[in-house]
Amino acid sequence: MSRFLLIGAPGAGKGTQAERLAQAFSIPAISTGDIFRYNVKNETELGKLAKSFMDRGEYVPDSVTNDLVRDRLSQEDAQPGFLLDGYPRTADQVKELDDILAAAGSKLDAVVLLTADTDEVVRRLLNRAQEQGRADDTEEVIRRRLEVYEEQTAPLIDIYAARDIVITIDGLGEVAEVTGRILDALAARGIKPLS
Repeated sequence: MSRFLLIGAPGAGKGTQAERLAQAFSIPAISTGDIFRYNVKNETELGKLAKSFMDRGEYVPDSVTNDLVRDRLSQEDAQPGFLLDGYPRTADQVKELDDILAAAGSKLDAVVLLTADTDEVVRRLLNRAQEQGRADDTEEVIRRRLEVYEEQTAPLIDIYAARDIVITIDGLGEVAEVTGRILDALAARGIKPLS
């Protein structure tokens, strides 16, 4: 059983590493963005509720996000473990995730924190914006997003660091090299893929 949380600034390589870790551990990589898109597309009750907020340009409230995550973690493919990306984002969501896991008789095994030099992340995101034609992703906007990430995420890292489950990994370098660092750090804590 492997239950992870992946935290990192935009552009730190979370999406890429989430896919690689999910494959290595044979567990689903679960991002809140994917959960929202799936439920909205399939017009589930929670999806319709989430869409009503999104259509008004409002944040989906924690209660709805929590219910969507609870539902996703209860699905069969997540029983052997999972890798969460994008949740929790607040201290209240940390408590909710604790409650969801406690109800299932489990807890998080590790929180993988991907770090990256701010200037390098800005460079990556500007390149991505150019490749994807995102004209609104200016350097100023990107730097502000990174500030907001720091403000919102630092308290979560402190909560998990107090539980001694945070593994800090340098997210810069070749993709395979970063994956290797993560796997080595997890193995040092006795967390290894089954294969």
